[in-house]
This record gives sequence, C-alpha cells and structure tokens, in this order.
Amino acid sequence: MKVTYHFFFLLIFLFVACQSQPDANRIVDECIKTHGGENYQHFHIEFDFRTYHYLLSHEGGQFIYQRSFTDSAGRPVEDKLTNTSFTRRVSNQLVSLDSAGRNRYKNAVNSVAYFVLLPFKLNDPAARKTYVGQTIIDGQPYNKIQVSFNAEGGGDDFQDVFFYWIHQKNHTMDYLAYSEGGARFRKAVNPQTVGGIRFQDYINYTSAKGDTTSVGQFDELYRKGMLSVLSQIEQKNIRVTR
Repeated sequence: MKVTYHFFFLLIFLFVACQSQPDANRIVDECIKTHGGENYQHFHIEFDFRTYHYLLSHEGGQFIYQRSFTDSAGRPVEDKLTNTSFTRRVSNQLVSLDSAGRNRYKNAVNSVAYFVLLPFKLNDPAARKTYVGQTIIDGQPYNKIQVSFNAEGGGDDFQDVFFYWIHQKNHTMDYLAYSEGGARFRKAVNPQTVGGIRFQDYINYTSAKGDTTSVGQFDELYRKGMLSVLSQIEQKNIRVTR
C-alpha cells in the first residue's frame, strides 16, 4: 500500500510539473499570430536585400523563392527555389550546376527567405521546438525557445540549432541566435507591417574571437555588453500582394 501511495503522489507531481512548464508550440503559435497569422498562408512578397531582388511566394504548402541580380559581366541572373527543385538562369538561359554549386546557391536563397519569414518558418514540419527558460533582456520579459530540425525535411543544415527570444506579453520575436556560418545574435529593429505581415530589420552581433560560449547563452553576453556589432540586416522596398 505504501508503494501505491508513493506512486500516486509521483503521478501528481509529474502532472503538476507538466502543467506548469510553458508549451513551446503554443508560444510560437501566438508569436506567428502576432506577426501575421493567416496572412502567411497566401502571399507574394517582394523586397530588396543588398544587391539582390527577392520574390517569395506561398500558396498553402507550395512555395517559390526567387532572387535576381546582375553579375559582374552585366548579365541578369535568376535563382529559383521551389518545394521540389532549384534552377539558375543566366541571360534567361538555364545553367547546368554541379552539386556543390547548386547547394551553395540554393542555401543562399533559402537562408534569406527563412529569416524574412520568421517566425512563420518555425512551424515547418521538420522544426522541433523546446522551451528552455525565461529571461530579461533590455528590461523586458522573454521566453527562450530552442529550435532544432529533423534530418528528413530539415535541409542541408539540419544539424544547426537556433534560439529565439519571444516577448512574454507582446508575443513578438525580438531576438534570435544561431551558429550557422558563424555564431550570431540578432536584435530586431525597425518593425513595420506590410500587407498584414510584420517585417523586421536586425542588428547582427558576434562574440569575441575565440569565445566558446554557446549561442543559447548569447543573451547573457548581450546583457554584459560582450557582443560587438557585425552588420545591419535590412530589407528595403517591401511589397506584399495576394
């Protein structure tokens, strides 16, 4: 009987613990709703980023991501990524690419699209979300969410791990960190809503050379003033149509 009571109280403890632990999926869903909600389901977004012009299109589960630019020889180049393919055209002629080149260009297009479409992309089927705590940044309360990816559907860099800081009251995604291509911490600035979707620029920070702090702890380095500004991430001339 004593064992039964112990087991009963253990079940109660586990139930209470599960109830008190914030749910990462719910937090992300609320964030997506705040940033655009249903407006993410069908859209055509155009913007300029550095020397490139981008077109991002979603129709339900189908997407097309395009970037166009002029190369050093003055030729027009168009890269196009869809759910099932990637192509490059130079002067409107299809270019044959080896595996390394195709992956490099495809990842470049997908990376820009991913960050512009945050937090919407956090609900991709391959994304695994985990609540890892709460913290205060710039005097504001945040939930910290860790996102990793399944190998199937997670892309070439599925082993990367990202962290997102979502405001507990405003439900906005104001900070993020990642190690892909170098450890980075981004602070959202200049938010604007176009076509019902919230867009943000970012101040891009990095840690000191040789620093081995996990990107999941970059909020602590930021609070201590131990990160330095690396660059500014800006999307210009944003247009949204449906």
